[in-house]
Amino acid sequence: MVDFRKQILFSGEAHFWLNGYVNKQNCRIWSEANPQVYVETPLHPEKLTVWCALWAGGIIGPYFFKNDEVHKVTVNSDRYRAMITHFFIPELNNHDVQELWFQQDGATCHTACSIIDLLKDTFGDRLISRFGLVNWPPRSCDLTPLDYFLWGYVKSLVYANKPQTIDHLEDNIRRVIADIRPQMLEKVIENWTSRLDYIRASRGSSMPEIIFKINCHKIIFRIKKNHVNRIIHRCFIAI
Repeated sequence: MVDFRKQILFSGEAHFWLNGYVNKQNCRIWSEANPQVYVETPLHPEKLTVWCALWAGGIIGPYFFKNDEVHKVTVNSDRYRAMITHFFIPELNNHDVQELWFQQDGATCHTACSIIDLLKDTFGDRLISRFGLVNWPPRSCDLTPLDYFLWGYVKSLVYANKPQTIDHLEDNIRRVIADIRPQMLEKVIENWTSRLDYIRASRGSSMPEIIFKINCHKIIFRIKKNHVNRIIHRCFIAI
């Protein structure tokens, strides 16, 4: 019997800024008087926009959005369609597409008519997306493995050697993602099932602070969600 949870390709993008990020919880100034300290940050820092698809069998990507001059760009529907056509679909040749479902969020650049038609041509009814046969509940990052695991995990490692150029940062991202083992991904998908069970049991009600553990690397994910939007029953009827 096919394990449905292991047949879903979860997808999404994330930004990686060259100057990294600041954890405000680690910025403390102890003083009896207001020190009037300012932290300067660039107005338009350099960044990479990265796309991946993750499933229990591996990771497709990373894909870096760039233009013909190899400049880093933001994602729009034309660039997203080009990525699906020239990168993602060819990569699927290494997998049994007939068994895989594809999930994406409802961002406008993901759901243009031409893109949905392209994805339906590839996956048929196995499309979990706005305008797909199965809808994906909006603003549900706590149910998307890329949001609750991949991006945070990668960002925790790629800045360790303090990359000074975008190319160096890109190399770090490729290396960290390539080093993620199948055993870790299996734990991530098990964790997804636990999250889904919780939301189904609570009938989509408010989600308190929960700690999820991934035992293979003793990674602890702590999330706090003030509300969970209306879960479309049809979305998970097959699970």
